This record gives sequence, C-alpha cells and structure tokens, in this order.
Amino acid sequence: MTGRIYTSEHQVFDLPEPVEWQVIHTGTVPCDSYAMTVLYQPDMRPVLERAAGFAAIWEGETVLRGTVDEYTVELGTEGLTATISGRGYAARLLDNETRPVTYQDATLAEIIRCHVTPYGIACQEVADVRAGNVFTAAAGISQWKVLDGFCRTYGGFSPRFSRTGKLIAAPERASGTYLTIGDEDPVLACTLREDHYGVLTEALVIDKTRNVSYSVKNRDMIAKGGQCRRVIYTPGQSTWAAMRYTGEYQIQRSREDEKIVTLTLPGSFPAFPGDRVSLELRRMGLRGMFRVAEEESVFSQRGGATATLTLKESV
Repeated sequence: MTGRIYTSEHQVFDLPEPVEWQVIHTGTVPCDSYAMTVLYQPDMRPVLERAAGFAAIWEGETVLRGTVDEYTVELGTEGLTATISGRGYAARLLDNETRPVTYQDATLAEIIRCHVTPYGIACQEVADVRAGNVFTAAAGISQWKVLDGFCRTYGGFSPRFSRTGKLIAAPERASGTYLTIGDEDPVLACTLREDHYGVLTEALVIDKTRNVSYSVKNRDMIAKGGQCRRVIYTPGQSTWAAMRYTGEYQIQRSREDEKIVTLTLPGSFPAFPGDRVSLELRRMGLRGMFRVAEEESVFSQRGGATATLTLKESV
C-alpha cells in the first residue's frame, strides 16, 4: 500500500512503506475513512503540516481519495512513527452548512452546482431528476443533507462516492464484481444479525394542505408480530402516486438493517460497496444474494492483512 499526500500548495509526497493501515469504504455516510502509520522521517514534518488530500494506492490502483483530518507523531516501542488519518470526500459536504434557500422546479444538476461543486467535488454521474414543485434547503443543515434529501425525495436513491472521490448522484446498479463465498473458502469469522427494532409495519403519509392520507403496510413484519408505525407529512399538492412512493420508500429504508452479515476474510479489498456476494455457508444456514454495504481492510506487519465485509440483503 502506498499513501500519497497532496499538500495545500498542490505538491505530491509519497509516504514511506506503512507499518500498519486501515481503509474503510462505505461510499456514502458515514464517510469512507482511513488511517496509516509509517516510520517518521525528519523531512515529513513540513509536508504533514500542509497536508490537505490523501490517496491510498493498492497494486497501482487508487482505492480511496479523501481529506486529511489529523496527523500525530509518536515515540513508542516501535520507534518514531507518524499516523495520518481522515475521511472520504463526503466530509467536505458534511462539514459545510447551507444558507436557507428555496428552489422552484429544481433539477439535481442545479442542486449539485449550488451545493456540491463549490467544494471541489467532481461528478462521475448525475441522474436526470427534477423536483416538480418547491424544494427548500433549511438553514443550518449540511450541504450533504441538502443533496441527500433531494436525491432520496425525488429520485429514490442515495448519492455516493467512487473510490477515486467522484460523486455518483444516480441510482445504484449492480456492479460487474460478483463474489461467491462457500464453506470451502477461508472464512476467518462470520456473524449473522437480524434486528427487528425500527422496522416499520406501517407508513402513514399525510398531505397537510389537503388533509388526505395514504397508508402503506409491511405485511412481512406484521406477520412476524411487529408493531411500528410512522407518520410522514408531505408538502401540499402531493399526488397519490407520490404519497404511495413516500410510504413504500420509508418502509424499504427501515428494512435495510434488518438482516446484516459480517464476514472476515484473509487479504485486502475482496469487494467494494455495491458489489454483490453470493453466500452459501451451510453451517450457519446462510444462503442467498447480498450487497456489500461496507468494506474494511486492515494491515499490520505483525498481524498481516484481513478484510471485513458488511453485507445486506439484495433487494
């Protein structure tokens, strides 16, 4: 692994070979993140003081681009070391608040131009999404919340970032990477968690202006004995289709964390968020298709390299 620093003066500096490192990919919020520890050299101090950007390069490929949040220099049992840590580019939007602004018939491209581009973020893909009514960015919320709220409300998807730090503001599509894991594979650890807390049994959508409502029910959770209703208020002039979609979307979102599989494998970067994994672990009764929600790769000279995948059921 090579850690590359970009200074505020646009200089590039490659760090020495790391003693240990950690890279976490989520693609969205919470942010991608990283930490890298290297043997400290005297000429690193001016670079660390002006460090603004970071790239993690694995086997010639960039696997993460992000900001530099912190560095520490430490004298300990392993000698004199420096640790650099930070987050992915979603941090730039999370760390900046918006002014109150109201849009009429806003497009996603307009939202990105006003709330994303000013923070030095390039776009890889932007969906053709339009609000069709009034969209308001409230005072004091982050630029990320403006973007995410617009994409969720009018496009039905969450924005995310590529490994090279570019924004993907479009529905997620199945990637070309497809991983198959069975009983014969070297699985170091595996955990299955099924949590019904917070899974909605009903979403009641109410149009405040017209005083009409639409109920969407989660029959599967009702059959399991669940009771969890949410009431969602929408702006006036909502159509029945929009209200139905809002209810279905809220139920779908509540089910995302219902079943989670955490899988640890030897090696680094076996998959990335959005990739598909076919599991057939008969010992645990696990079989089916899952989506990678988070990937964490860690390395240390003493412990070697392992990767932990957080998997959610494909929908």
